[in-house]
Amino acid sequence: PQNPDLKPERLWSYEIAYSQRLCNGRISYGINVFYIDGENLIMRVPVNGRPKNINTGRVENAGAEAQIAWRISPAWLLDANYSYLHMAYPVIASPEHKLHVGAAFAKGRWNVSTGMQYVDGLYTEVKVAGNGRYEQENFVLWNLRGSFRVCRIMDIFVKGENLLAQRYEINAGYPMPKATVMGGIDLKF
Repeated sequence: PQNPDLKPERLWSYEIAYSQRLCNGRISYGINVFYIDGENLIMRVPVNGRPKNINTGRVENAGAEAQIAWRISPAWLLDANYSYLHMAYPVIASPEHKLHVGAAFAKGRWNVSTGMQYVDGLYTEVKVAGNGRYEQENFVLWNLRGSFRVCRIMDIFVKGENLLAQRYEINAGYPMPKATVMGGIDLKF
C-alpha cells in the first residue's frame, strides 16, 4: 500500500509517574498521567477497495493510569489496574476505559493465574478524511492459566482466553476469537 505523498508522523509525549512499595514490598501502587500530541498519523485504509497508507490527521490524548498489587501471602498475589484515555481525535484500537483485576497462586511446582478485563469505548473504526465513521466496542474478558514445573527447564501449561465467549472486535470487520483453550510445553534454556 505505497503512497509517495506520505508525510512523516510527528509526536510529542509527556508523562509523569509515581510508584511506591509498602509493608516490606507486599503492597505496591502507582499512578501516572500523560499527554500525547501528534500529527500526520499514518494508517492503512481502504481506497477504491484496496489498502493504502495515508496521513489521517491528528492525535491529542490525555489520560491517567493507576495500579495496585498486594502479596497476601508467599503463595497469593492480587492485582488491579485502571486506565482512562481522553481522545480529542479518536484513535483506532484505543479504549476510553480499561480495568483489569487479577489473582495469582504459586506454590511449589504449581502456578495458576486468572484475570478479568473490562474494556469500554474501544474505537474499532474512526473517521478518516471525513468519509468514515466512529464505531466503539465494550466487552469483558476472562482469562485463566495454569502450569506445572516438570523440571528446571520444562513447564507444562494450559490456558483459556475469552472464557466468557464474548463477541468483539478490536478493528472493525475483524472479529476476535470466542473462547479458546490451548496447552503446551514451555522449555527454558
